[in-house]
Amino acid sequence: MNKKEAIWSIVSHIPRGKVISYGAVADRAGLPGYARYVGYTLKHLPPESSLPWHRVINSEGSISFESGTKKYHLQRSKLENEGIMFSGEKISLQKYGWI
Repeated sequence: MNKKEAIWSIVSHIPRGKVISYGAVADRAGLPGYARYVGYTLKHLPPESSLPWHRVINSEGSISFESGTKKYHLQRSKLENEGIMFSGEKISLQKYGWI
């Protein structure tokens, strides 16, 4: 399994209503220190992909897209539709984090 496939495999298993950080995906994929590569990989998913990329957020509990952008609103909407509640622009990793 190559790096991208390892990342895709982890992301495909994130349960509905849960989130995980880019760094945690990298760690689980056997790629410690590759958080940015996880972001790059998800940014370049094939358009027809059904991977739940929206469940991956930054380690501060926030969406990494700039607030107010189309992509930010798309990701936030997908998360809220799964029952994830925001406090301002943050998500409680303690409550919604995938362990």
